[in-house]
Amino acid sequence: MTEQIRKVLSDSKAARWGALLVVSFTMFAGYYLADVLAPLQGLLENQIGWNGEEYGFVTSAYGWFNVFLGFLIIGGIILDKMGIRFTGVASSAIMVAGTALKYWAVQTHSLDGINWHILFWDVKAQVMMAALGYAIFGVGVEVAGITVSKIIVKWFKGKEMALAMGLQLSIARLGTALAISTSLPLALYFRDVSMPILFCLIMLCIGLIAFIIYTFSDKKLDASIATHNELHNIAAEEEFRMKDILKIITNKGWWYIAILCVLFYSAVFPFLKYATSLMVNKFGVDEYWAGLIPSLLPYGTILFTPLFGGIYDKKGKGATIMIIGALLIIFVHAMFSIPFLNSYLLAILLVLVLGVGFSLVPSAMWPSVPKIVPDRQLGTAFSLIFWVQNWGLMGVPDLIGWVLNKYCFVGYVAILGAGFITQQGDMVPKAIVNNKVVEINAPTMLTRNDSTYTISGFSHNQKTEIVSVYTLGNDTIPKGLIPNSNFSGIDKFDLPVFTVEKKNVDAFITSKGERISKYTKVSPLYNYTLPMMIFAGFGLLALLFAFLLKIEDKKKGYGLESPNIIE
Repeated sequence: MTEQIRKVLSDSKAARWGALLVVSFTMFAGYYLADVLAPLQGLLENQIGWNGEEYGFVTSAYGWFNVFLGFLIIGGIILDKMGIRFTGVASSAIMVAGTALKYWAVQTHSLDGINWHILFWDVKAQVMMAALGYAIFGVGVEVAGITVSKIIVKWFKGKEMALAMGLQLSIARLGTALAISTSLPLALYFRDVSMPILFCLIMLCIGLIAFIIYTFSDKKLDASIATHNELHNIAAEEEFRMKDILKIITNKGWWYIAILCVLFYSAVFPFLKYATSLMVNKFGVDEYWAGLIPSLLPYGTILFTPLFGGIYDKKGKGATIMIIGALLIIFVHAMFSIPFLNSYLLAILLVLVLGVGFSLVPSAMWPSVPKIVPDRQLGTAFSLIFWVQNWGLMGVPDLIGWVLNKYCFVGYVAILGAGFITQQGDMVPKAIVNNKVVEINAPTMLTRNDSTYTISGFSHNQKTEIVSVYTLGNDTIPKGLIPNSNFSGIDKFDLPVFTVEKKNVDAFITSKGERISKYTKVSPLYNYTLPMMIFAGFGLLALLFAFLLKIEDKKKGYGLESPNIIE
C-alpha cells in the first residue's frame, strides 16, 4: 500500500502514453488545417481568382497575432500562471473559431467583388477574411503546441521524453501528410475548394473534445504528485514570476535553440506550402497527383522522429543530431535549385532525404529545451521560441510568393479540354471526346480526368487540334503546343495565334479577335530556382547555429550530448 502511495500517476506507462495519444490528436487536427491549402494554390487561383501573392498573403497570416501582438508570448505566460488544463482547452477553442472563419471566407459568395483599402494597399475582402481566420487559428495552434510540449515534460521527464516528443510530432505530421495528399482530391471530388477546410473544422471540434477529456487525467496527475511530495517532504517548485522572462532571454543557449528553430522550420514548412506547385512546374507531375510527392516528407518523419528521439533518450548526442539534420536540409534544397535536375524520381528521393533531416533536428531540439530552462519557465520559454519561429512562418511564405511573382513568373499554361477540331470552312465547333470527333453546341460541358471545362464559341478556317497552349511573358506566339498523335486521320498543320492578356488571364483571344471560353483552365508557370536557393540559405544558417549550440553546451554543461533517461 505504501509503495502505491509513493508512486505518481506518470510512473504508469499506460497512463502517460494514453495521455500523450489523447492530446496528440488535437495537434494532428491542427497540423492538418495548417497545411490544408498547400496543394490548393492552383484551384484557389482558378476557382476563386486568387493570385500567387494573395495565396502567400493568406499563408503568411498564420503569425500575425502571434508575432505583432505577442499573443503567443501571452499564451506562454498564461500557461505557466494558469496551468495546462485552462490553457489547453482555451487554445483548442480558438483553433475551432479561426478555422470556422476561414471556411466561411473561402466558401461564401457574399464577399465577391469587394475590395478593402487597408493602410497602404487594397486587398480582396475574401482574401482578408480568410487570412484573419488563419491568423486566429495560428494563435490557437501555437499555444496548444507549447501546452502539449509542457504536458510531455510533465509526464515524461526522466523517462522517454525525446521519444514521446517524437511520437507527438509524428502524429501531428500525419495531419500534415494527409493534408498535402488528400486536400486536392477532396476539393476535386466535391468540386469545391472549401471542402477540405470543412473537414478540418470537424476534426478540430473532435480535438477540442479530446483535450477536455485529457484534463481529467491531468487533474489526477497533479493530485498524485502532491501526495508524493508530501510523503517525501519535497518542497513544491517555485511559481513562475515575470522576472523569469529576463532570465530566459539572457540565456545564450536558449537563443541558439530559438534561432536554429526559426531557420530550420523556415526551410521546411514554407517549402511544403509551395512544394505541390514545384512538382507541377519543374518536375511535370500531373496536378491531380502532385501533392503525393511532398506528402512523403511528413510520412517519413512519422517513423524517423520517434526513432531518433529514442536514440537521443538512450545515447545522447543531441547537438550532433541537429548538425546532421541541417546538413541534409542544405543538400536537398541545393539539389532542388538546379534547373536541369527535373526527374520526378529525383524529386521523390529528395523529399525522402528531406524527411530524414526534418526528423533529426526536432527530435533533438525540443527535448533539449528542458535541459537549458527550469520547469517553471518552460511554458514561457517554449512560447518565446515559437514566437521567434513565427517570424519565419509568417514572413517566408510571403517572401517566396513575392519572389515568385516578381522574379520567377514564366507565363501561363492553358489546358483546352480534350482538344478542338474544325474542318476548313466549318463554323460548327467539334471536339475530341473519348477518342471520337463529335459536334458540340457551345457552351457545352466536357469532362476529362475528373476535371470539367466549359467550351464556348470556337471556330476558325483551319483544321486544328489543340491540346495545350503555352504563352511566355507577353509573347503573342504560343509556345510548346503539343499535338496529340493518337487520333487517326488528323494531319499536322499550322496553328492559330493566341494572346493571353496578363491582367485577364481567364480569356483567350485568337488572332482574329475570336474569344475562347473564359472558363478554360489556366495555371501560372514559375521557375523555382531562386526560391530553392533561398531555402538552402536558411539551411546554411541553421548549420551555423547548431555548431554554436554544441560549443555552448560544452561551456555550460547542459548535457545536450548526454542521454535523457535517468537510470
